[in-house]
Amino acid sequence: MKDVLRSLAARQAGCVAVWQLRKAGWSRGAVRHRTRGLRELHDGVYLTGDAPVTRLQRWWAATLTAPGSVLAFASAGAAHEMRPWEGAFEVILRRGSAGPVRKDGLLVCRSKAIHATSLNGLPITTPERTLTDLWPRLDAKAQQHMLRNALRLKRLTLPSLNAHLQQAAPRQRPQSLASRLATYERLQLHRCRSDAEAAAVVALAEKRIAPPHINVRIAGEEADLSWPDRRLIVEIDGGTYHQDKLEDARKTAIWRAAGWHVERIPAQEVYDEPGKLIRAARPGS
Repeated sequence: MKDVLRSLAARQAGCVAVWQLRKAGWSRGAVRHRTRGLRELHDGVYLTGDAPVTRLQRWWAATLTAPGSVLAFASAGAAHEMRPWEGAFEVILRRGSAGPVRKDGLLVCRSKAIHATSLNGLPITTPERTLTDLWPRLDAKAQQHMLRNALRLKRLTLPSLNAHLQQAAPRQRPQSLASRLATYERLQLHRCRSDAEAAAVVALAEKRIAPPHINVRIAGEEADLSWPDRRLIVEIDGGTYHQDKLEDARKTAIWRAAGWHVERIPAQEVYDEPGKLIRAARPGS
């Protein structure tokens, strides 16, 4: 019997639920005996080990509070890495039509259609369902950031998102999201290595500037954004990918020697002053 608990905990980041043990044939007495001394994260949900509770364990514990529960809304957005969420509670979704209920660090929501998948075994709403659930609750800037991340990190694709919207109930089809997708249709955000690059590609598309090639090698070096027909390279400087100024200068010299014009835009200016990016990339500038 002990192997059942260990097996479940190994698959669920150290978490195990009473209902799972009972389903496996354990008696109530056996459950009480085997879970004695374990930390109880929620009613009937226990954590093995003594290390501090991780975010992943909080997610698992939330979904184990009742059979059929899946991580959803803000918690699912964080798990899919589409947007940050550091709230004091986790959000789960269960089948049904009752209103949301907050209890013991959980916000329990209900829906007639779940649209669930698994993320390394963790029950969770699909990226498409997660994005459409969160969309109406965010301002325009946060909406765009979330959509860029979802596409850049390959959590979903435009066809998969469009398919979800077509199948969803009318109230779960945000019109502002559907209209936004037209802008992203020709863009290859999955090739971007940072959100600043993705934001730059979207900003250019909104000004009807031809989509650039993204992170392709030119003269042996990878360029952020490039237009071969105009021999133009735009580098987005800042963050993880551009911390070495000497390396930036070396690459710029190589490209210029190969006959390319190189413009460098600080990453923060992509968000704060996109006009500089637009002027650098606009034909004839």
